[in-house]
Amino acid sequence: MNRTGATLPPFGLTGWSADRLVDPYPVYHRYRAASPVHPVPDPTAPDAPPTHYVLGHAEVVRVLGDPAYGRSAHRARGTGPAPDGRSALRDLVENWLVFLDPPRHTRLRSVVNREFTPAVVTDLRERIRAIATDLLRDLTATARREGVVDLVEEFAAPFPILVISALLGVPSEDWPWLRDRAVDVQQASSSRAAHDPAAPRRADAAARELTAYFLDLAAHRRTEPGPDLVSLLVTARPGGRSLNDTETVATCVHLMTAGHETTTNTLAKSVLALAARPESWAALRRTPRIPPSAVDELVRFDPPVQAVTRWAYRDLTLGGHPVPRGSKVVALLGAANRDPARFPEPDALRLDRRGRHVSFGLGIHYCLGAALARTEIEIGLGLLLAALDGLGGPRPSGTLAVDEVTYPYDLVFHGPSRLTLRLDPAATPGPAPGPDGR
Repeated sequence: MNRTGATLPPFGLTGWSADRLVDPYPVYHRYRAASPVHPVPDPTAPDAPPTHYVLGHAEVVRVLGDPAYGRSAHRARGTGPAPDGRSALRDLVENWLVFLDPPRHTRLRSVVNREFTPAVVTDLRERIRAIATDLLRDLTATARREGVVDLVEEFAAPFPILVISALLGVPSEDWPWLRDRAVDVQQASSSRAAHDPAAPRRADAAARELTAYFLDLAAHRRTEPGPDLVSLLVTARPGGRSLNDTETVATCVHLMTAGHETTTNTLAKSVLALAARPESWAALRRTPRIPPSAVDELVRFDPPVQAVTRWAYRDLTLGGHPVPRGSKVVALLGAANRDPARFPEPDALRLDRRGRHVSFGLGIHYCLGAALARTEIEIGLGLLLAALDGLGGPRPSGTLAVDEVTYPYDLVFHGPSRLTLRLDPAATPGPAPGPDGR
């Protein structure tokens, strides 16, 4: 029962309609108003602890910041890993930094941190700008030639892949192949796999190919190191010993995957949010660069990752509900970011809003690439808005209209897989943006 006396169906990440997948926030509001935490028993395992879906901001912060909520189901339930027939994928994912607890997490993060400091990211700004400028030159040419352009395919997806490829030392000509494999790995997420039974097989095949690719690259960097992250991984000795091949490869794939889809989703959804709010679009175009508060508000308003999972390592209480050891705990970041108890008028896009959101996580698992992601969004979105203005701007009064938006069936990694903009051939677009994006 909720606080109004009405009964809600059990919460879950599957079984959503297409329109609610695109805009899950009204559903979040209804469930959060009933309770910040929703325990849902597993009908196939009645003796197992229920899954706890957490929607309140304060409760999500507690889950993300308390080490009693960890990343290992095996540790929480006192079991060993069970074979599932997808060993390549399991070997990768179980060694991703985001799924590790201390001390392995501390040791590995101490190495990777060196490439993601604010100083390193600042040094990358001109390279990031050059990558975005080249892509937008091609996007503009495609739009003028064909009258329609897929913003995801032409810019939002390749942009972060090329940036992380530069950090890793991956040849830029390999990005289409790497992007396809990274997308396939993400098909193993629970909601996509539930919708498409073939998705786990594609994900495992992609994991095998990526493992072979990065093993070969790591071997090459051991003999010919360069100024890149793969070279750092194969030469580092945290705690007095080298990283093994599994740790090195898993970290490369994790950075490639996490650094790709999250920024892709944010860029695409930012354009959708701003296109529906011409005054916000215009406000950003009046600034010499997109301010940090606007970047954070766009990430809060519609985060690229809607849910993260933890496991209870001991008996706990959360939001007035007992959480037995071994419970799966799903923190709904998108719901926490729209909690009116934390953010006034949470459904409004306020580009000068202050207040810490949870889109980048908290605690030891705070997003390693947050500084890089913010910089990519600031530079990439600023240049993108200028390029779209040069094509007329996707606004009601402009000549470039949002034509088609397609979301995959996923409430974890959340964003359009296709976003097409159509140019009105009868209209005359304005001049193309200059090199400074204005």
